[in-house]
Amino acid sequence: MGVNDLGGRGFYAYSIEIVMKEQDMELVKIFTMRMIIDLSNNQFEGGIPKVIRKLNLLKGLNLSHNNLNGDIPTSIGNLTSLEWLDLSSNRLSGTIPNRLAELPFLSSLNVSENQLHGQIPQCKQFNTFGNDSYEENKGQCGFPVSKGCNIIEPAPPNVLEKDGSKSNISFGWKVVLIGYGCGVVLGMFVGYVVFQTGKPKWLVNLVENLHKKRRRRKSKEGNRSSRRRRI
Repeated sequence: MGVNDLGGRGFYAYSIEIVMKEQDMELVKIFTMRMIIDLSNNQFEGGIPKVIRKLNLLKGLNLSHNNLNGDIPTSIGNLTSLEWLDLSSNRLSGTIPNRLAELPFLSSLNVSENQLHGQIPQCKQFNTFGNDSYEENKGQCGFPVSKGCNIIEPAPPNVLEKDGSKSNISFGWKVVLIGYGCGVVLGMFVGYVVFQTGKPKWLVNLVENLHKKRRRRKSKEGNRSSRRRRI
């Protein structure tokens, strides 16, 4: 930072070299106030202080090349005059707060070389930032990086339809459920008849006939199996 005398009249204007929007710039003859904080290339540690939310007239913030860790504070979303933000080359983690996408004048962002993860906000000016704004954050996904978000894994082979096997299985279950329901209804009906009328002859005859048919079938099957063994 330098001080210049304007024509020997005792008035001074300041000149300062800063890094703005990733470019080295020299501001000379500063007569208007531009609130810019450049604390890059230091050895600051810890998290970004939340008190920064009170600097609502801040135009630019450069905290790059430090040892800052923790999450990016959502309170940065209160800096409604912010035009550029550089948080690169730190150890920041977590996701990019969606509130940053609500900053109306933010035209430059650099959060590369951190430990960020999750989806990059997909709205407003964030759609104009390039891939270099997010480099070396392996956990991040979504445009403009190549890694997509919400990747749906393919279903296991036994779930997929193959030669109509899925439809056959579902149809078989329907038949079983229908048969079970009919059996329950029939059983309730028979129980009701027995309870009301005792043991009606037609019901006794029906049960005996069914029992005889089953015995005949079993005897026939037994004879067939014995014949096969003899052969």
